[in-house]
Amino acid sequence: MHDILLYAFAGGSVGFVIGMTGVGGGSLMTPILLAFCFKPAIAVGTDLLYAAITKAGGVFTHSRQRTVEWSIVARMALGSLPASLVTMYVIKHLQSNDIDYNGILTMTLGSMLVITSLVLLFRTSLLRERHQLADDHSRLGLFERKHSQPLTILMGVVLGVLVTLSSVGAGAFAAAVLMILYPRMAMIRIIGTDLAHAVPLTAVAGLGHLQLGHVDFYLLISLLLGSMPGIWLGTKIAYRVPEKTMQRILALILLALGLKYTLFSSFIVEMDWIGSCISAQ
Repeated sequence: MHDILLYAFAGGSVGFVIGMTGVGGGSLMTPILLAFCFKPAIAVGTDLLYAAITKAGGVFTHSRQRTVEWSIVARMALGSLPASLVTMYVIKHLQSNDIDYNGILTMTLGSMLVITSLVLLFRTSLLRERHQLADDHSRLGLFERKHSQPLTILMGVVLGVLVTLSSVGAGAFAAAVLMILYPRMAMIRIIGTDLAHAVPLTAVAGLGHLQLGHVDFYLLISLLLGSMPGIWLGTKIAYRVPEKTMQRILALILLALGLKYTLFSSFIVEMDWIGSCISAQ
């Protein structure tokens, strides 16, 4: 009973941040699960299914509002879903040969947390660059518009690999890339399109991890029980707290976590830190 309350509180806390800022789901959840001493593979796999379930409702809303560019979603998925399946095949091969890949997962997680934090910190600069790319006389903008379709597929491939390995990147990072590739698209459509692509990607990656035994259903249900009221509460009081202030605080937290996992992931694996945590439970 103690565990389910603790995990529900964690889900509620992450849901609260999502409701307040619109970002932070996968970026915060996986580090929290690692802090609870879950193995990286369990943390990533469980978080992926958590993300797929919690984001599905948002896709339904955006679809009804017609704020999803389904053609772009299809191009992203054309790259991301096969890349996710190939990544899962590699993980399965490593696991079947008793090769420790925890260091790869934590290193990828740390890198994606750092990238996500930088996206949040420099969001204003990205928006300014976006307006410059929309200029008809911009060479880079003309290049991107001419090659937007293959670049979108390539973006999907990169996301498929990174999200499958870390559960991070399908949100703020993907939205930032869409902002650059499609500078003339309205922000609400970028958010809707990003969300619509995140659900199938996290679902496919999550189901792949499930097949390898990397999903804790007790944990997943506990997180979902807490996240729904957390998102509702965060949305209700979001207007009382400056959005930029919240996003900067979140960005600094993610940056600190990212540097921790990037710089110390190899050390953590070598010392079997995670294993000692589990044995101590």
